[in-house]
Amino acid sequence: MNEEADMYLDDAKERMGESVKHLENELSKISAGKANPNMLRGITVDYYGTPTPLTQVANVGTSDARTIVVQPWEKPMIEVIEKEIMKANLGFNPANNGEIIRINVPELTQERRLQLAKQVKNEGENAKIAIRNVRRDAISEIKKLEKEGLSEDYSKTIQDEVQKITDSEIKNVDKLIEAKDIEITSI
Repeated sequence: MNEEADMYLDDAKERMGESVKHLENELSKISAGKANPNMLRGITVDYYGTPTPLTQVANVGTSDARTIVVQPWEKPMIEVIEKEIMKANLGFNPANNGEIIRINVPELTQERRLQLAKQVKNEGENAKIAIRNVRRDAISEIKKLEKEGLSEDYSKTIQDEVQKITDSEIKNVDKLIEAKDIEITSI
């Protein structure tokens, strides 16, 4: 019984960590007015009938603080990549010169900064909800084990440990949100 309870604890820890990693990934896609190749991470292109991540058909980098450069490995892919960047609705206007695609990252207006700050808070709240759902599931499973014969003391210990992990991961989420918020709102 104790091993099963420990397994639920480990699973909860892992799933909460994955929620924080997912938040980091989502926050990296939010532009703070600086060019970052990660902004294009979620884009897939049709490569000979197969949806393929952009990074597998082109080099993606930055040439300066405000410009993302996409250099396809095959020239016919330029127009396909350009269309997919437009379709992703990231607020960019890609321009190609026949060999590379340049994306100028516009400077953020105050209104856009406020929108992005709100988006960051929403992403953070979604991560917190996911973490709390993991906690709820883990505690529910531990209580089931207690009904099946797990000692009350051990059950309480594991539940307290799940809560400590939850509190720790929520603090991590708060730190990520605060750092991204500062990055966005500072001019």
